[in-house]
Amino acid sequence: MLKPTIYYAAAFLLAMALGFSSRYFASQLPSFVVAHFGDILWASMVYFGFRMLQVRRPLLLSLACSAAFSYGIEFSQLYQADWIRNVRHTTLGGLVLGQGFSGIDLVRYSIGILPSYAIDYFVCKRVKAKPKIGSAPEKRLHSS
Repeated sequence: MLKPTIYYAAAFLLAMALGFSSRYFASQLPSFVVAHFGDILWASMVYFGFRMLQVRRPLLLSLACSAAFSYGIEFSQLYQADWIRNVRHTTLGGLVLGQGFSGIDLVRYSIGILPSYAIDYFVCKRVKAKPKIGSAPEKRLHSS
């Protein structure tokens, strides 16, 4: 099952690169893109990360795990103890845990996860339906 894992890793890295790019090139992008796409791409990256780890498991499990993880991170931002604020003020802590709760982030995460799942679903469905080159047909008609 290495091949699907590689595809999911590539999707994970692409979402990550696009997310970082949306922040890095913020001054050259429309304000709507800057405001929303970082979180959308972060959630897409989370989905593909779960797929990479759960390649043999149902797609719906990765959908549920990525939603639970993303929403859990967002709701954890309501907790504001000094120690967790210190972690959030580090680069890695800020990227993973965020800074403060925002309800719109839950919508952005859904927009990132659901299309990622849908694309994954249709690609997987198409790959499974595609006959392998050189394979024998499932049914053969024999003349008597």
